[in-house]
Amino acid sequence: MRDFRGSFLISAICLIAAGIWGYQTDVGLLPALWLTAVLAVLEVSLSFDNAVVNAGVLKDMNVYWRRLFLTVGIVIAVFGMRLVFPIVIVAVATDLGVTPVIDMALNQPDQYSAVLTHAYPAIAAFGGMFLLLVFLNFLFNDKRQLHWLGRSERWLASLGRIESVAVLVSLITLFGTRWFLPDVLEERVMVAGLAGVILYIAVDALGSLFGEAGEAAADGVKRSGFAAFMYLEVLDASFSFDGVIGAFAITRDVVIIMLGLAIGAMFVRSMTVYLVNKGTLDEYVFLEHGAHYAIGMLAVIMIAGTVVHVPEVVTGLLGVAFIVASVWSSIRYNRRQQRA
Repeated sequence: MRDFRGSFLISAICLIAAGIWGYQTDVGLLPALWLTAVLAVLEVSLSFDNAVVNAGVLKDMNVYWRRLFLTVGIVIAVFGMRLVFPIVIVAVATDLGVTPVIDMALNQPDQYSAVLTHAYPAIAAFGGMFLLLVFLNFLFNDKRQLHWLGRSERWLASLGRIESVAVLVSLITLFGTRWFLPDVLEERVMVAGLAGVILYIAVDALGSLFGEAGEAAADGVKRSGFAAFMYLEVLDASFSFDGVIGAFAITRDVVIIMLGLAIGAMFVRSMTVYLVNKGTLDEYVFLEHGAHYAIGMLAVIMIAGTVVHVPEVVTGLLGVAFIVASVWSSIRYNRRQQRA
């Protein structure tokens, strides 16, 4: 419970703020509290697999970078990605300044939502390609000893001996979307998708560079430091896109959206810490597999989202299904090991 104290505190503050905002506006006190709670649950359901993958990276980080991830990282996650980033996207899409867009968000939420939804194909291509590479690099890891899906997963992992196979598959996927995209979206989606691929490669290259520096000098910057921190922040950002867009299906009030998603983001961080402290990934050996398959499914849904809309509830249920299946497989595996 200690790992969740900060989340409960932030939740109380956000709910009080939501109540005050609802009381002073047309939203209403009780509806504001209800909508904030629903948005928090939506964010957690969409991002639980994110917490599992974060835990896999966080467990190898030193105390300094862990603390930075849980302090500066949460500020970036809550205010940067859930509030500032959508405003910047709308400002760029409309060629307006930030101040007019903030005014639009507060006073013309329907127009703000419409512009953000219009920009979603490019956002989805960027985040989807980054998440696809996260999944493919896990899938094509020929050094992994344990395989959840047996022979088929083992064969896919063996393809990791081919250099840059994950990047090759991701680029083929991206260019394959050209067959389905309207002409008006093609350029934006291609550029955004390539930007997602480039960012993943850049973060990975940065990690390799810092890894060499860490080996060369004991006090140097290690792979588990800055590069891992950047990787986690970009990963969180990629997950947040769907939550921000999906939130507008529940309410158009950007203040309520920010408060609800902030609660969800805090609980995702707390779950990450809990998984690390309890050694859950070591106990449930297939949990990380399930999380990565859920990420792969989310990546496919986001890429498909450049053409068609997939309801957020489908994304959330698929993620939960993969997590539950991986936990059950882990329990069965542990029982077999005990009998052996």
